[in-house]
Amino acid sequence: MFRPSQAVLDTVGTFVRLGLAAVWLTSGAIKLADPGQTYLAVKAYEVLPDALLHPVATALPLLELALGVLALAGLLTRSVAVVSAILLVLFIVGVSQSWARGLTIDCGCFGGGGQVAAGQTQYPQEIARDLGFLVLAGWLIRRPRTRLAVDGWLRPRETEPAVRETERA
Repeated sequence: MFRPSQAVLDTVGTFVRLGLAAVWLTSGAIKLADPGQTYLAVKAYEVLPDALLHPVATALPLLELALGVLALAGLLTRSVAVVSAILLVLFIVGVSQSWARGLTIDCGCFGGGGQVAAGQTQYPQEIARDLGFLVLAGWLIRRPRTRLAVDGWLRPRETEPAVRETERA
C-alpha cells in the first residue's frame, strides 16, 4: 500500500494551510471594508437579537482576519483549524436554517449579503463551498504540521525514537 512520505504530507498541509489563510483573509478584508453591508448580511439571517447584530458584524471580520494571519504564519495551526471548523459549521448551520425557513438572502460570506430576489439564492453552492473549507480545517486539525510554519520553528519535530536511542548509546 502506498503511503506518502512526511515531506509530501507536510507539503500538502502547507497548501491546505495557505488555502485556508486565503479564505479567511479575503473574507475578512471584504467584510471589514464594508461594515454596513456586513451588518445587513448578519441581520438577514434573522437569528440574533438586535443588541448582538453590531457586535457580531464587527467581530466577525476581525476574527476572520486573525484566523487568516495566524494560518498564513503557521502559528497555532491546530487551534486555528479548530476555530475555523467551528466557525464554518456555524456558517453551514446559518445558511441551512435560512434555506429551511425560506429566507431569500445572500450569505454575505465574501461580501454582499442581505435580502435577494426569489430565485437568486445559492444555498447548495454556499453549503458545498463551506464543506470544502471544512475539509481543509479538518486536515489541519488531524495533521497541523506544515512547511514554512512558525509552529515548526517554535516546536521542532522530535527525532524518531530509534534515533534517540542510538544517540544515548
